[in-house]
Amino acid sequence: MFKSIRFKFITIYFLLVFMAMVIVGVFLIQQFENYHLGVVKDNLTQIAGRVMTTLQEIDWQNNKEEIQKNISPYEKMGMEIHVIEKNTDFTIVSSTNVSYWNQNAMYVLDSDLILSGFNGEIKDKDIVSQREEQISSKNMVFPLYDEHNRIAGVIYLRQNLNDIYRTLEQSKFIITRATMLALIITIILGYFIAKSITGPINDVTVKAEKMSRGDFDQVVEVKSDDEIGQLANMFNYLTAHLKSVLQQMSNEKKTMDTIITYMADGLIATSLEGKIIHANPRALEMLNLEEFTLEQKSFDEVFFPLNKRLTLTHLKQNKQWDGNEIIDMEKGIKLRAKYAPIMKSDGDLEGMVVLLQDVTEHEKLETMRKEFVANVSHELKTPLTTIKSYTETLLEGALEDKNLTHQFLEVVVSETDRMNRLVQDLLQLSNLDFKQAKWNKKETDINNIVENAVLKLEVSAKNKKQQLHYEVEQEPIFIFVDADRIEQVILNVISNAIKYTGEEGKIHVKVQQKHEEVMIIIEDNGIGIPSKDVARIFERFYRVDKARSREMGGTGLGLSIAKQIIEAHDGKIEIASTEEKSGTIVRVTLPIGVQEALNFN
Repeated sequence: MFKSIRFKFITIYFLLVFMAMVIVGVFLIQQFENYHLGVVKDNLTQIAGRVMTTLQEIDWQNNKEEIQKNISPYEKMGMEIHVIEKNTDFTIVSSTNVSYWNQNAMYVLDSDLILSGFNGEIKDKDIVSQREEQISSKNMVFPLYDEHNRIAGVIYLRQNLNDIYRTLEQSKFIITRATMLALIITIILGYFIAKSITGPINDVTVKAEKMSRGDFDQVVEVKSDDEIGQLANMFNYLTAHLKSVLQQMSNEKKTMDTIITYMADGLIATSLEGKIIHANPRALEMLNLEEFTLEQKSFDEVFFPLNKRLTLTHLKQNKQWDGNEIIDMEKGIKLRAKYAPIMKSDGDLEGMVVLLQDVTEHEKLETMRKEFVANVSHELKTPLTTIKSYTETLLEGALEDKNLTHQFLEVVVSETDRMNRLVQDLLQLSNLDFKQAKWNKKETDINNIVENAVLKLEVSAKNKKQQLHYEVEQEPIFIFVDADRIEQVILNVISNAIKYTGEEGKIHVKVQQKHEEVMIIIEDNGIGIPSKDVARIFERFYRVDKARSREMGGTGLGLSIAKQIIEAHDGKIEIASTEEKSGTIVRVTLPIGVQEALNFN
């Protein structure tokens, strides 16, 4: 309570009014007292003057009875007049108080005043008697002169002041009551004045406390145009502005949280002490961790088993807060961890953020790229070496032997054709990759495409004493495709089946319609493909048995081209095979319908 600004306001008002009333009261009492005492003094001076004039006229030293007659009327005025003669015992020769006659004035009156009077001084003194009544009186003394202008006596006047002091006491009581009343009124008015000031402040305080708990829908009522009203207006403005800013920050935070949550890369932030302060779902997925488990572990406990160079302990020792490391996970997964410092506004280090990127596919593609370059180089180097060696042999004198020359030139032509096929396949793949292939799409019966492909390879199958059968639908199945390119795919698949199926083997080709799709199934009972190689069979230059495939004249690009062609027709090609069970099944699926084709054009 005593710390309240309302109590302080009331106390200040109380003290101000109290001090003002005390000062005014003391001033008024003093002035009132001085005024009345001055009036008494003036009256005594006037009376003393009249008495002195009268005494000088009647020769008071020789006519004491006359003195008494002249001063007796003043007894009714409530004052005492004593005439003291200058002699050895300061005798009171006349007095309005009969009991003082012929007494020594030094014993019954104030001796200091009497002596001052005989010294020629006019002097006054307020005296309070020491008796029980404690009578207050104004005492004055005036010197009396004889005809030779010498001091022959003094006139001693005394006026009772009890009425004046009673009046002063009543005045003090009145002022005291007025002061008490003023203080009570001051307390009441001070309370309401302080309340009018502290009320809006309390309202602001209460609503500010609600705002601190997150409730920003607070408005202070503006009751005046003064400073308090301006404070309320400013509070309302700040509340609205703060709500707007926080809403904007909240939206930005939600946006950032959404971005971080759904970003393809993992993100982990840690404090300098090693406490993980944030990890998005992708990071948990990459590290094979549960959120609950991550909360129980420090940053170093998570990353030390993966890569000790990525721990805070190692980074603090080396003072290297930005860089990247590779993390090898299970199942051949590789993660690149890029880390950077989190800095405070004053430039001090606060923590670190780690960005996790799955580079498994990137590394795989990089490996494939290197293998592709190596394969192309090898595929070109082998025929070039053969051509060069045979040509050099011919130049060295073999031209004279026509049979040998003919054999050598056949080899050169064969190797040249091999390089030509390789270059054509590479150009075709390049056109497919860069969407530069020109398609001659039109409505075609898939049955006819399959029949033509089978007929073209029928002789090759008979040469190996193989049984090549095909089965098509009785009704035409029209699809919108580039017939030559689809036939190229089927030829490639059937020719592979013929190559890798032994003599007297069986190859079965079937066309089957399912709903809005048509499926071409090529099945053989050949050597099959190992399970580990099936997933990579469509990679460029990938061969299960490299030596055997090269001997059979393959470039290793046929299935890659086939996949690109089928996917360009919104279809798919799948291979199912195991080395343990002889045989391979290739399924080519294409969509049926003219409407899609028209839209395509």
